[in-house]
Amino acid sequence: MQENCLLRSVASPRDLKGLSIDELEVLCAQIREKIIETVSKNGGHLASNLGAVELTVALHKVFDCPQDQIVWDVGHQCYTHKILTGRLDQLDTIRQEGGLSGYPRRDESVYDPFGCGHSSTSISAALGLLNAKELRDEPGKVVAVIGDGALSGGLAYEGINNAGACKRNFIVVLNDNKMSISRNVGSMARYLSGIRTRGIYLKTKSAVDKILSKVPVLGNLTRKIILKSTSTLKNLVYNGTVFENLGFMYYGPVDGHNLRELIKVLQVAKQKERPVLVHVNTVKGKGYPFAEKNPKSFHCLSGFNIKTGAKGVPAGDFSAVLGKELFEIAKDDDRICAITAAMKLGTGLKYFAKRFKDRFFDVGIAEGHAVTFASGLAAGGMIPVFAVYSTFLQRGYDQIIHDAALQRLKIVLAIDRAGVVGVDGETHQGLFDVSFLNAIPNVTVFAPSFFEEVGPMLRKATYEVEGVAAVRYPRGAQMYKPEDFACSCEPFDVYGDLMGCETVIVTYGRMFSQACLAKENLRLKRIKTCVIKLNRIKPIDSAAVLAASNFKNVFLFEEGMLSGGVGERFGYELTQVGFGGNFHLTAVDGAFVAQATVEATLHKLNLDADGMEKIIAQRVDAFGGQEKAGCSAV
Repeated sequence: MQENCLLRSVASPRDLKGLSIDELEVLCAQIREKIIETVSKNGGHLASNLGAVELTVALHKVFDCPQDQIVWDVGHQCYTHKILTGRLDQLDTIRQEGGLSGYPRRDESVYDPFGCGHSSTSISAALGLLNAKELRDEPGKVVAVIGDGALSGGLAYEGINNAGACKRNFIVVLNDNKMSISRNVGSMARYLSGIRTRGIYLKTKSAVDKILSKVPVLGNLTRKIILKSTSTLKNLVYNGTVFENLGFMYYGPVDGHNLRELIKVLQVAKQKERPVLVHVNTVKGKGYPFAEKNPKSFHCLSGFNIKTGAKGVPAGDFSAVLGKELFEIAKDDDRICAITAAMKLGTGLKYFAKRFKDRFFDVGIAEGHAVTFASGLAAGGMIPVFAVYSTFLQRGYDQIIHDAALQRLKIVLAIDRAGVVGVDGETHQGLFDVSFLNAIPNVTVFAPSFFEEVGPMLRKATYEVEGVAAVRYPRGAQMYKPEDFACSCEPFDVYGDLMGCETVIVTYGRMFSQACLAKENLRLKRIKTCVIKLNRIKPIDSAAVLAASNFKNVFLFEEGMLSGGVGERFGYELTQVGFGGNFHLTAVDGAFVAQATVEATLHKLNLDADGMEKIIAQRVDAFGGQEKAGCSAV
């Protein structure tokens, strides 16, 4: 990219005001080039950002930010917005430790009025911002940009319902690219598909409005006839839209890659003193053939070759293993159903969906609905497995309590991306599921450390426990496994020679790999340790507590929140059996965990082998000294 290109001349949205349509089109091409170049190196969301380039440029051309405010839904389509709002020189740091976030952040820029990392929030948040402006007598418009996939989330409808009664200008831009991550499902997706095929409405309505505006009004009767004619024509041509029935003035569908048309309709929309919905059709991956052809594959990447589109071949991962094991179980049991919230590929359910079409359900981006839907399936005699990222399961917390656990219904939660997830940052870390599940009665939670444990634990969750059962596992590949360790999938395992050992490490999940490495390093410092590996972390097996109580020093390391976590519970259980030794807990407390690689984050949290070794060595004297009890939280 040339240093003197047009892109370099845009330091803020104000610099767009004097540019012609031709210049804006050149700018869009250069923005695409920069996004492709950046994501190829840093990874990130590609297809969604390429599809929103012209829309973002048009928004900043028409509106006066930051006085006017744009609220993005999900936020993974905000790269162009970041470029246009003074963050071009920082774009190379996106999703890197200490760099730009891959999502809008209020603490990153005055142009980001509301942060987000999941879907369906923009309308509610934007309506709140608009009301705040009114209460504070502040000028400015507010625009909510929401994807068609996000309309499958119930929160979007709550916002639309409330916003439809607004008496001020309030603009919702529906960025319709026919998909979220997986292809959109449900009646709204079909409805929008129907609207796309009837795109004549906007142009016809506009032309008729121009004609009618020139007809002289010769009295009330003529006025009524004209108004009735407009309404009748609209109904004949278009039959109205659900958005208009909910109180919005509707414009669209608009070509989301035609700058002239986008700018024109947005200028009209901002003049209306009522809620307006602008329906924009865009192409996910626009401008990069590989992404246009396969937008699902180019939704979020860790990097790729620009010329060939080739992506690195990932090592085996827990998601794929879970999907394979669930597939095998379903072959022998026709009660097994699989549910996803628009994440069929990400949660490893591709083959299940293909083989067992009648028992596979994609409910859209609607996690709360997914849990209650699963509960209904369970009440009807099926065994539903809801595969969901840990961070997104948070949206189904109330449903887990009221609709599943309280009724002792058998649903299985396959909790993907549990623990630290890396560069997606605070909004996506899977650090809360253990704490919030720990508080709910009638819930059992398993935590495999290795691929070979996923199948047996999934079967235990499916057939051997009552009520809600969860299997939680991390993102990506498994970590180090000692050659002499054999997985038992019993409630817990003890690894190491107990003879003469006074110190034990207690942990679960992939932290077991780090604990084993720390154990080997500590041996070189003449500190002998054993490791208790918790396979079932809720409820904690009483025998595991008794085993730990036989040691003088107990160190528990947890890749999760301190408050409400396994460590807190384990420490309490130790006191109940009269443990008189030293207990030290290392977990996450008092902070959201920022974006960085998984390795860097675990190191910073003292949850890698080096951190464990350091903490234990500092507190245990190699010759039998006393360790101070305490807690280490980051």
